[in-house]
Amino acid sequence: MLFDSPIDLNLPDSSIVYYQDFFSLEESNQYFKSLLNSVEWQQDNITVFGKTYNQPRLTALYANNKEPYSYSNITMNPHILNDELLAIKNKVESVINVKFTTCLLNLYRDGQDSNGWHADNEKELGINPTIASVSFGAERLFKLKNKNDKSLKKDLILQHGSLLIMSGETQHNWLHQIPKTKKEVGKRINLTFRFIPKKN
Repeated sequence: MLFDSPIDLNLPDSSIVYYQDFFSLEESNQYFKSLLNSVEWQQDNITVFGKTYNQPRLTALYANNKEPYSYSNITMNPHILNDELLAIKNKVESVINVKFTTCLLNLYRDGQDSNGWHADNEKELGINPTIASVSFGAERLFKLKNKNDKSLKKDLILQHGSLLIMSGETQHNWLHQIPKTKKEVGKRINLTFRFIPKKN
């Protein structure tokens, strides 16, 4: 299990580390091709300021339980984690003391697919959630900005086969996004692992 040592982004009021080559090129190519064709992708509507639009990316939810996940007035019900997602999850869990239950996947089809400024702070994720983000496919720009100090910003290129882990107080103090780009870019699959406890 060889991969580069993590890069600590060293941003205040946060805990964010980045593994540039967490998966080998061979693994990354195989997972990208397989997930692109096997995942049950869907496109939901999102309402912003009273207007409803097609969400600018495709999504899917997989989990080892039946707990739904809600964000931006969208509620998703999970499919059962398949063998490939379990293998990816197990490798991610090998470097962090968290057992994830749920994977929210995003498919960015081209540069016009995006994800606006947000924090992963939904109540079902708990107070200080750990979010592990795996990227396969085309590189995309990942932007961070501090909620309170507008001068604190960070740009990061998420590479094919990389892993980004956000934990601690990150979601309280930082927003992140994948902006649109006019560059010609290919498809990107993003897997965001999280822990959602079973409800009583």
